[in-house]
Amino acid sequence: MKILSLAGSTSSNSINRQLANYAANLVPNAITTKLDLRSLNLPIYSSDQEEQIGIPPDAKHFLELIRSHDAIVISLAEHNGSYSAAFKNLYDWTSRIEQKLWSDKPMLLMATSPGARGGATVLAAAQATFPRMGADLKATFSLPSFYDNFSDGKITTDELNQALLDALEKLTS
Repeated sequence: MKILSLAGSTSSNSINRQLANYAANLVPNAITTKLDLRSLNLPIYSSDQEEQIGIPPDAKHFLELIRSHDAIVISLAEHNGSYSAAFKNLYDWTSRIEQKLWSDKPMLLMATSPGARGGATVLAAAQATFPRMGADLKATFSLPSFYDNFSDGKITTDELNQALLDALEKLTS
């Protein structure tokens, strides 16, 4: 199974990237592509920009990555209750190529934050919109209080780790 792992964050120390990569690495025999949004070069989306420059190559590359993988593991950063600007921009550009940009791929949708809600607001927003954009949501997972529950590259709370393993089972079954 080929898994695309990404976080909706451009932070060099992204806790969501850490969570997404940890989860993807738990899938036995998976080949994982770890996408870092910092590697993508996209102007801020506007119809004027699209008319002037067309679709940027990195938006096309992102869509090809989605299409070339069997499943997606994504963990969204929550900025003021919504997607990060970088992720929303990528989402907007890519949807101009293909409205159902997630290409009906099985997806594990996650979020984490330093707070007790674990990115619940952005997770709910994505749950409401991603299926309309072609996501086959198999499971969701929220990791609350990241710094209390994640250390040394893994989830340290047995109950939360089991919940993630259960979500991964739904993704891969």
